[in-house]
Amino acid sequence: MITINIRYKGAPGAARAFAEEMLASGTVAAIRSEPGNLRYEYHVPLEDPETILLIDSWADQAALDTHHASPMMAAVAAMRDKYDLHMTAERFVSAEDNPDDARFLRK
Repeated sequence: MITINIRYKGAPGAARAFAEEMLASGTVAAIRSEPGNLRYEYHVPLEDPETILLIDSWADQAALDTHHASPMMAAVAAMRDKYDLHMTAERFVSAEDNPDDARFLRK
């Protein structure tokens, strides 16, 4: 599994308006229905309410690549531009996929 944390920032209220439009427009629902999508959730950090955190998880790189090549990405990019958002991203791979890390997990 691949998880990407994306932080959106912009003018006051812009990131929240973006996330709200993504939900209201059905774009989030469409992304969640894409093959290989495991999680697509927006969150507001308590210490920075002007930032929106997207937690985006995919089954594997192939599913993520298919998503990035889909028309859905053009819709997301257009909305990011509309709200003039800037982003940072962090990428994580599941510890369960790595035997060296998985041995530390208690199930």
